Amino acid sequence: MDRFQHEPVMAREVLELLAAVPTGTVVDATVGGGGHAHLLLESRPDVALLGIDRDADAVAAARERLAPFGDRVRIVHGGFEDVAEIVRREAGEHTSEGNIMGILFDLGTNSPQLDRPERGFTYWGEAPLDMRMDAATELTAETVVNEYSEARLAEIIATNGEEKFARRIATRIVANRPLHTTADLVGAVKEAVPAPARRRGGHPARRTFQAIRMEVNRELPNLAEGLDESVHLLAPGGRVLVLAYHSLEDRLVKERFAKWAGAREEQPPGFPVEPEERGLVRLLNRRAMQPTPEEVAANPRARSARLRAAERLAARTGS
Repeated sequence: MDRFQHEPVMAREVLELLAAVPTGTVVDATVGGGGHAHLLLESRPDVALLGIDRDADAVAAARERLAPFGDRVRIVHGGFEDVAEIVRREAGEHTSEGNIMGILFDLGTNSPQLDRPERGFTYWGEAPLDMRMDAATELTAETVVNEYSEARLAEIIATNGEEKFARRIATRIVANRPLHTTADLVGAVKEAVPAPARRRGGHPARRTFQAIRMEVNRELPNLAEGLDESVHLLAPGGRVLVLAYHSLEDRLVKERFAKWAGAREEQPPGFPVEPEERGLVRLLNRRAMQPTPEEVAANPRARSARLRAAERLAARTGS
C-alpha cells in the first residue's frame, strides 16, 4: 500500500494546533494514507485515533501504516458526513462522544487518487469516467456527463468549478455524447473553450473535472453535514481543524465557524444565526493559515491549501 503514502499538507501547523488539546480521542475524518495520523500519534502518546475514509484503498493503507500503534488506533470505512454515527458505533475503551478532543478534515482528492489514472480523477491521459472516492457508490462521472441535462451540467460546472465557460462546455458535452473516457471529456472541454483561454491559467479541463468530481462525491453537502456534526461531538477544549483546497470549501468552513462563534461581522448579509449555536467555539485563526513558500516549493499540491481551526468552549449554564 506504499502508493497511498504521500506528504501530509501543513503537517507542522496541524500538529501545533492539536498539541494543546486534552487527552482523549482525535478523529481523522479523512485519514487517507495516514500521514497526519502517524505524525500525531508519534507526537501525542496520550491520544487515541479514530480514522475514517470513504476510499477502501485508503482504509487498507492506513491500517497497515498505523498498525504499530496497536489499540490506540481504529480505522473504519465511511464518510465524514456520518461522523457522529461512526463515533457512537465505534465507542469503546478509547473512543466515546464525551472524549473527542480533535477532529481533522483534510478535504479534496489525495495524491494517490490523482496518480492512479484508472480512478478517473485526472485530465492527463485516458481512463474510465469514474471519479468515485467510494467505489461502492453508484453515481459516476460517466453518468453525470451522459445523463444530466445541459442546464444541470452548466449549473454544476459554473458553481462547483467556478468556470466562466460553463454553458459552452455543457453544450459541447451534450453534443459529443456518449462520453466514456477522461479523454472524451477533455476533448469536449477543449472544443468549447476559446483558444486564447486554453493557453493560459493551467489545463482548460481542470475546473470542469473538479466540478464533476464534487457532484459525484457530494463534496459540499457532505462537508456541511460533517461540520455540523463535528462541533457537537467535541468536548470542551477540543478542536476542529479543516484543510480546504478551493474557495467553495473554504467559504463554507468560514461561514460555519463564524456561525458557531457568533462572529456576525464574519458572515455575509442575511446569514442566519441560531441563538443556541452562538458561542460554541472560539476561532483560533481569523484568517485562514496558508502553507509556507518552502512547503509549496517541496509539494506544489499544497499551494491552494487553507487551514482553519476552532476550539469548543464549555457549555453555558443558565442564570
